[in-house]
Amino acid sequence: MKLQVRLRQLIVLFLFLTVLEHASSSRILKIAKPDRHDIAASARWLVSQNIWGVLSTLSIEHKGAPFGNVVSYSDGLPGEGKGIPYFYLTMLDPTTRNALKDSRASFAVSESPIGTCKRDPMDPTCSKLTLTGKLLQLEVGSEEEKVAKKALFTKHPEMMDWPRGHEFSVFKLEIVNIFLINWYGGAKSITVDEYLRYKE
Repeated sequence: MKLQVRLRQLIVLFLFLTVLEHASSSRILKIAKPDRHDIAASARWLVSQNIWGVLSTLSIEHKGAPFGNVVSYSDGLPGEGKGIPYFYLTMLDPTTRNALKDSRASFAVSESPIGTCKRDPMDPTCSKLTLTGKLLQLEVGSEEEKVAKKALFTKHPEMMDWPRGHEFSVFKLEIVNIFLINWYGGAKSITVDEYLRYKE
């Protein structure tokens, strides 16, 4: 009887530690949701607090049709994000091949995965952001690539163990347009400069 109780305790402890490990690796930093009137802060918060989004490119296999792909990303080290999404993409992925042919892309994130919005993701009070621009491959060995890799590997440690033979490279989204909805009344007006100049 004592052995069964002890076994149950060990199983519960194992499950708890597994959940804890997953939570700590997937959510490094948690900053309170900004006031909705602070548009730049709202946009940057969405990018800094999320760990994945939908990256869309123009498909070379489907005659330029939009191709959306769920990808992990990082915009910098915890508390040091710059708002520019960096991605670790394999040459085996259509997204990468599309971007190398035509760099036009968009990247969408939602408040829903962060856990601060309990409504339907399409509800206007559940913030969502689409960044449009160019998906560019970083020069191997450049200072920016080193910084981006550190940011990506900090937020997504398992990336370090991804197969070398799959030819992973670091890409960034060079932002040219920002579409943000964080309340009723349609998209909010924010320039790329306002977005990038915001300090956490």
